[in-house]
Amino acid sequence: MNTQKLIISFFLFVCFGFSGTAQKTILFSKATVHIGNGKVINQGLVGVKGDEIILVENALTHNIDKAVWDTIIDLKGLDIYPGFIAPNSKLGLTEIDAVRATRDFKEVGTFNPHVRSLIAYNAESDVIGTVKTNGVFYTQATPEGGVISGSSSIMSLNAWNWEDAVLKTDDGIHLNWPNPISGGGWSGKSKSLNENYSTKLKEIRSFFEAAHAYSKSTDIFDQRFEAMRELFTGEKRLYIHGNQMRAILDIIDFQRELNINYPVIVGGYDAHKVTSELVTANVPVIIKGGHTLPSNEDDPIDLPYRLPYLLNEAGVLFCIQNSGRMETMNTRNLPFLAGTAMAYGLNQGEALSAITLNTAKILGIGEIVGSIEVGKKATLFVNNGNALDMRTNNIITGMINGEFIDLTNIQTDLYDKYQEKYKKDQQN
Repeated sequence: MNTQKLIISFFLFVCFGFSGTAQKTILFSKATVHIGNGKVINQGLVGVKGDEIILVENALTHNIDKAVWDTIIDLKGLDIYPGFIAPNSKLGLTEIDAVRATRDFKEVGTFNPHVRSLIAYNAESDVIGTVKTNGVFYTQATPEGGVISGSSSIMSLNAWNWEDAVLKTDDGIHLNWPNPISGGGWSGKSKSLNENYSTKLKEIRSFFEAAHAYSKSTDIFDQRFEAMRELFTGEKRLYIHGNQMRAILDIIDFQRELNINYPVIVGGYDAHKVTSELVTANVPVIIKGGHTLPSNEDDPIDLPYRLPYLLNEAGVLFCIQNSGRMETMNTRNLPFLAGTAMAYGLNQGEALSAITLNTAKILGIGEIVGSIEVGKKATLFVNNGNALDMRTNNIITGMINGEFIDLTNIQTDLYDKYQEKYKKDQQN
């Protein structure tokens, strides 16, 4: 514990010492470096200049020129991980689920592609601090509601405001696919075909066809269709939320018919049943993490836990999200969802990729974040333990876009406060 305190104190010194000197060079030396692409470098070197990673090497084969580096930090015995990314999240869009005034992720209306989560993002959310403590450094702020919810944006969790936080603006439109089958599961209702399914699909198709026709014209202006223009030019992703097998197959046909360049399925509970179709269509999946019950009473009890392994074995590109009840504050558990997937078949590199590089690739930011590689943003953290294991995850310091960040939050402040109280009580 004393050694850790010394290390933390040193990092605080570095943090304050380098404020305002963005182009200083820092070398993290002799740590175990988890790249994020499945590779691990024991005794690794990670060099940072400004907000960019400029060196990733093995200390055993690379000669260190000490004159090149302003600061060299010896991290022998510790681990370096890339910052985790939380896709499909309301983090920053809501503070307290039970207080309506703090929920800013849903607008009235059915087709709202022009709604932007970007401008609703609250960089000062108290929840964000509790999430950073476990290594989650980026989030996809995602709207909800209606048939088309609006546009998400990729945000940094270390920022003054939403303008400062944005990593990628309006990365994609979110479409909520109707359920072909209603009932079943734990509702107690028997399964039945959704009689309105075909009608709802026609409405969706009609809206998209109109938007597609609009994208080829510049004669008129429509705010909703304008927001969808880049779907058809290949600059924006279409995130289609659906879980049932029939829905997934219809989604694959839908994106193919409309020539959507970057479709992504969000949810994908039945994706393991149609892996060959997903691979052929090159459609990635953002799956819900495994800390949940099966959706159907006849499913294997461990299906939600094994789903990442099943998709990985089939060659489907996927990443892990944590949508559901209390998802905002539970974003801090994202690394442990990956850890659970590791316990059910994935190796450590595959599990780590499911919340780092795979996520970045699916969100269209894989060239700048998601792994510890030269040329990418210096977003990483130093850990004393396995970051995917809730029993040993212990972040010592973190860096987002080349800036050391404060890892304290309201919970750590209360812990320190009451630790001092009990120490005084014992002394008295």
